[in-house]
Amino acid sequence: MLDYIWLVLFFPLLGVVINGLFSKFLTKRFTDFISCGTIGISFLSSFLILYSLLQLSPEQRSFEKTLFPWIVSGDFKALVSFLIDPLSALMILVVSGVSFIIHIYSIGYMEGDKGYSRYFAYLNLFTFSMLLLVLSNNFLLMYIGWEAVGLCSYLLIGFWYERRSASDAGKKAFIVNRIGDFGFGLGIILIYVTFKDLNYTFVFHSAPEILPYGGVTITAITLLLFLGAIGKSAQIPLYVWLPDAMEGPTPVSALIHAATMVTAGVYMVARTSVLYLMAPVSMNAVMLIGVLTAIYAASIALAQNDIKRVLAYSTISQLGYMFLALGVGAFAAGIFHLMTHAFFKALLFLAAGSVIHRLGGEQDMKKMGGLKEYMPTTYWTFIVAALALAGIFPFAGFFSKDQILWEVFVKRGTLVCGIGIITAFLTSFYIFRLIFLTFYGESRIAKEKREHIHESPNVILYPLIILAVFSAIAGFVGIPLIKGANIIGEFLAPVFDLRVASIHIPETIYHSLGLEILFMIISLLIPIFGIFLAFKFYVKEPALPRRLAERYPALYQLLFNKYYIDEFYDFIIVNPLKNTALFFWKGFDVFIIDGLVNNIASFIKVQSETYKKFQTGYIRNYALYMVIGCIFIMAYYFFR
Repeated sequence: MLDYIWLVLFFPLLGVVINGLFSKFLTKRFTDFISCGTIGISFLSSFLILYSLLQLSPEQRSFEKTLFPWIVSGDFKALVSFLIDPLSALMILVVSGVSFIIHIYSIGYMEGDKGYSRYFAYLNLFTFSMLLLVLSNNFLLMYIGWEAVGLCSYLLIGFWYERRSASDAGKKAFIVNRIGDFGFGLGIILIYVTFKDLNYTFVFHSAPEILPYGGVTITAITLLLFLGAIGKSAQIPLYVWLPDAMEGPTPVSALIHAATMVTAGVYMVARTSVLYLMAPVSMNAVMLIGVLTAIYAASIALAQNDIKRVLAYSTISQLGYMFLALGVGAFAAGIFHLMTHAFFKALLFLAAGSVIHRLGGEQDMKKMGGLKEYMPTTYWTFIVAALALAGIFPFAGFFSKDQILWEVFVKRGTLVCGIGIITAFLTSFYIFRLIFLTFYGESRIAKEKREHIHESPNVILYPLIILAVFSAIAGFVGIPLIKGANIIGEFLAPVFDLRVASIHIPETIYHSLGLEILFMIISLLIPIFGIFLAFKFYVKEPALPRRLAERYPALYQLLFNKYYIDEFYDFIIVNPLKNTALFFWKGFDVFIIDGLVNNIASFIKVQSETYKKFQTGYIRNYALYMVIGCIFIMAYYFFR
């Protein structure tokens, strides 16, 4: 089956071609069949590839398949070639699986939309692009997938382009990512200049032999690549596009946040782990950006009232957790959290979409409340996802979050770990604030909407139930302490094998079993306290948050307005660039360039209007001119 890895990409691309080119001739049912069926076959192919990979011994679980030469110019050669190893196999399973569920959900959510076929063509293309990114065996092909997911995000975020806010959000995502992608492109160029090749296997095996540990070149390469990851995975300071991406349809938000675009940066850093291990400065940068983003975004989520924006800042924070893990060398833990996060974050967005769909597009949690009795299935699936996000045992997020925090504690000590634990507390507080404002208390829904509220249709509920199951049980593939129970860690071990003689790996300090168990208990009790505090604030004493906001108005406004970072960027970057562009447009282009050209044309026009009076075509006029000329000549000779 490994020889047929191209099938994983072929079927989503087939869906793009059919839905994109022949949409006018397709019925809705056939569009559903093509869009969902192609992703379903891709998921089935991914599962069979994973099964085939598991039949091999761990040291043999790496397979490359070349389809054809792509670019051959002198010494430069780029191939359309794919790599299957435990990391890429896990990623394609998550991407295709979660995408398949979101495609099915979209059938109900996008019902009646005039851009129905276009939506599914874009969604198929998004899935294809992410699969191409993770399957590539060289940096150039990865870059094609990298840019393609950026294009798809622009198309899908701005899908309802008739709305100014949606089109602006799509452009913002595209432009902000250009900054990171520029760095990523420079990093790839520097890799080729250094290694004369872009193949992963060659670069990773050659790096310890060619480059010194901690050298300028390896540091520059990894920092440039990480700049790309900062843009794609929405980390400080390039995170500002992701909250605005909520302008797209909710299933798009689920796909971006759970299985595609934002996970690309995490995957890329994990894939290039050998290079990062040789660059301690870059590892520290990854860790620092990750931990600061995690707590920063979590603090903003505390004061947001838009249900999707709370989840957006949650994603930014959780991605920070993943980069924190990668920055301390816990690559398997970071990918483990990526996997569990894909399930419960997709579930959170789709459950939020179920609420929004039933409320006619309402996203303000202050205009909700009391939905528990109207939408019980949506409520309970939301609870499962929230518990997983908060890291409550035995839900999936507990195992991956705990593993990250333990690795950080062991390798970086209490300070960085402490920030991670505070972030876990904030996470549990803001997600249950969302739960209590949406589903508990008195209904704040407009009366005309309240009379028509009911549970979503099965095509929306079944995906929620499936994701709820995975959000509950997915963590059991990474059980700590018990020998052989950390299945995902052992599966990914060959990819992140750190035993490279020329790379200096800091020795891990081993702690007692009792300390690790105590750590697990503490990391569980803290989010439980966050849930209790949210319950007290928004169920027991709902007036308390308002009193606190009135008592500390500056702090509340700071969080509510997201630290005024968008305004700051507008002031120092956006507006100066706009004013400069306006100057060159109106001051230079219109006034000088166009003015010069137009004035020359006007001058010639005036002259032409004057001279054409002498070319009338009438003989009598020409005879008159001749007489006048003769008179002037005679006068000249007579009076000189």
